[in-house]
Amino acid sequence: MKSVFKKVLGGALAMLPTAAVANPACPICTIAIGAGVGVAESLGVPSVVVGIWAGALLTLLGYWMIKFFDKRGWKFWGRDVLLIGVSVAMIGFAYVGDLQYTPQEIWSVIYLDPILFGALLGMVVLIVVEKLYEWMKRKNGGHAHFPFERVVLPVVALALVSWGICYCF
Repeated sequence: MKSVFKKVLGGALAMLPTAAVANPACPICTIAIGAGVGVAESLGVPSVVVGIWAGALLTLLGYWMIKFFDKRGWKFWGRDVLLIGVSVAMIGFAYVGDLQYTPQEIWSVIYLDPILFGALLGMVVLIVVEKLYEWMKRKNGGHAHFPFERVVLPVVALALVSWGICYCF
């Protein structure tokens, strides 16, 4: 009886809110990207655009995993690339469950599913913008140029790429 009580008490304690252990980007950015995916699907936006936002969200989750590994002191060669790759590869679970892989010719260069192409494009855009932000911040003495710059840059970049890609598909 005591072991059952300990398990129930341990489970209840595990559900209590605690401090965040990883925060590489502002939570507002995460919410904006997640909401962007939901809004795009409901409005009937092309699937490649939904993929762009989904890829950015999964990349952001990869950044969170990197920060989590940093806090734990888990360092090994190729860790960051592996964690980002694994997080973006989670788009594959959508194909296992709900989506059907339907490749199309894209710009007469590659033959890929539009959602998968968008996810890869969203990943690249978010990584490039994150590196751009870090460079701009370093050039400005370690300070952002304006409030919420870290949020505005990726959201605006993803919105511009989404808008531009709508005319290509």
